[in-house]
Amino acid sequence: MRAVVLAGGLGTRLRPYTTVLPKPLVPVGDRPILEHILRRLHASGVRVADLCVGHLGELIQVYFSQSESLPADLELRWHWEPEPLGTAGALRLIPDLSGTFLAMNGDVLTNLDYGALVAFHEQAGAALTVAMHSQRVDIDLGVIDTDGERIVAYHEKPRLDYEVSMGIYAYDERALALLPAEAPCQFPDLVQRLLEAGEPVVAFRSDVEWFDIGTPGEHQRAVAAFERSPELFGA
Repeated sequence: MRAVVLAGGLGTRLRPYTTVLPKPLVPVGDRPILEHILRRLHASGVRVADLCVGHLGELIQVYFSQSESLPADLELRWHWEPEPLGTAGALRLIPDLSGTFLAMNGDVLTNLDYGALVAFHEQAGAALTVAMHSQRVDIDLGVIDTDGERIVAYHEKPRLDYEVSMGIYAYDERALALLPAEAPCQFPDLVQRLLEAGEPVVAFRSDVEWFDIGTPGEHQRAVAAFERSPELFGA
């Protein structure tokens, strides 16, 4: 199995930390988040990991060139974004993607079963499968429903439930044909292109542990979860 890790973002929501440190090297426990990702991918059968890097990518490459903690049979291939290409457009950097492959953001701590995701994707015959997780959002204000100037309902500090993308995807190579030739492309834009082309895009729902460390608050939650149960994440 092959995986693409998108590790070229600016990490603006984690500033000031990411002013000097690329987000994939932000630590969770005693390892950078990207090292957790790569070790977990390897445990699921991935032997080639393509890393799309940009902002401070040289630091990421130097770290892993010096690290001896990754499995010896995991091959890292480096692909450089000369300018931001988007969360889908970065896949154009990789010349030989074929068949089924994984792609994921480089800031996700999870114990998702990647093998189960790929099996589900292939059984569905989908062009793209999105790993999804339920997320509850607390609104700390009173929410008002109106009809013109009339208030018709008032909800005090409601809780809203959504299904959200985990930032982890299983692709079939035919999805790549819908990427624009040169312009940047964000993942939601690719999803829309696939839907308009009649290609099946499906959801893989999961209730596993999952943290997007893109904000200080979420990073702290991820660190706390890891310190409580490191074995859940393969440590």
